[in-house]
Amino acid sequence: MSSHSAPQVAVSGKAKALQGAAIVPGDKSISHRSLIFGALAVGETTVTGLLEGEDVLRTATAMEALGAKVEREAGVRTRIWGRGIGGFREPSDVIDMGNSGTSARLIAGLLAAYPFTSFMTGDASLRRRPMARVITPLSTTGAKFVSREGGRLPLAITGTPIPVPLNYTSPIASAQVKSAVLLAGLHAPGTTIVTEPSLSRDHTERMLRYFGANVETVGTTVKLVGQPELTGKNLVVPADPSSAAFLVVAALLVPGSHITITNVGTNPLRTGLFDTLKEMGAALTFKNERMECGEPVADLDVKYSALKGVVVPAARAPSMIDEYPVLAVAAACASGSTRMEGLSELRVKESDRLTAIADGLAKAGIVANVDGDTLTVTGGKVKGTSSPIAVNLDHRIAMSFLVLGMVSDGSIAVDDASPIATSFPGFAALMNRLGADISGAP
Repeated sequence: MSSHSAPQVAVSGKAKALQGAAIVPGDKSISHRSLIFGALAVGETTVTGLLEGEDVLRTATAMEALGAKVEREAGVRTRIWGRGIGGFREPSDVIDMGNSGTSARLIAGLLAAYPFTSFMTGDASLRRRPMARVITPLSTTGAKFVSREGGRLPLAITGTPIPVPLNYTSPIASAQVKSAVLLAGLHAPGTTIVTEPSLSRDHTERMLRYFGANVETVGTTVKLVGQPELTGKNLVVPADPSSAAFLVVAALLVPGSHITITNVGTNPLRTGLFDTLKEMGAALTFKNERMECGEPVADLDVKYSALKGVVVPAARAPSMIDEYPVLAVAAACASGSTRMEGLSELRVKESDRLTAIADGLAKAGIVANVDGDTLTVTGGKVKGTSSPIAVNLDHRIAMSFLVLGMVSDGSIAVDDASPIATSFPGFAALMNRLGADISGAP
């Protein structure tokens, strides 16, 4: 969606102190997987706390297209009646993944294992994103893929019953690549093995175990025994730490703020941002830590803090890859410089986030330099912008610069807030309840 079809959204000058308790939407990664595994299970799965954003609803629609029954009671629960492993049917139409790279890559892994042809497309942003990273390992099953140059959508997949388990060593640490291979491997006899250079998010492995699969992790290698019978479960989706990140950074930056965000997922492979903010001096603590449905959760207590610049090593990138835009906003308000290394993956997200971050910060008066895959941000006075920040269909860029606007001497606007609905419907209204002043939000 372009700026011509959505209103500009702005934050006008400095926000008053943010106060109160907040609940952010359910974890996007876990929401996608709860729908997929519910559809692969035998019997009924009930999900509470599902993220009802556009990306997740694309996965729900795809599961219905493959024959699962999905019944949504908005804001209450989602019920899925699964088909069992091997039970999906040929979709009657093209499956539109919208803006969701997770939907496209994970479902490609499923479709590789079925002896029918299916077609997948997405919006303009998703059609620019690389799919070769999943096509390459999935092609070893005998499945056939026809795509545009570079493995880009639209994509035709002709799957095949997989006769032997997969054994794949990934050149990158990517939960989406790992999950695509594991989802194909679910349908194969024997033990499928996936090895990464470093551990990526492990929500797929945790949820597979919860549904009854035999999954073992040794170092950076995951082993899955194929063709299990998954059984329907009751699932509670924790709040998304990637969404909580915007509230956390806003509270750290706006003087006098003190907020609590409840029931946030604290999977250690997702908390790189929180670790980094603590190194920067953040008053951020986990309270009421507990386990729910195989995932660790906690309530986050956040107070205004004077932050200082740090070096964020490349090794931390997989645990916070989606949080660099809002970390850059925190760095813009910290004393000294913050150096973020190993960010090549940011160039192939919903937009070229590395360029978008640097350009947007420069527009607001902050010095930001990109050198290869390293971003260095020097803290300073946030002046505001004379024209809106270009979002380029990227929800995280939009939310990050709206947070920056809360500590700006002037106004900061984004040209299109509509992409925010993909992951955080109600973002502006929630922030305004805490004390922000975001105007023009849909």
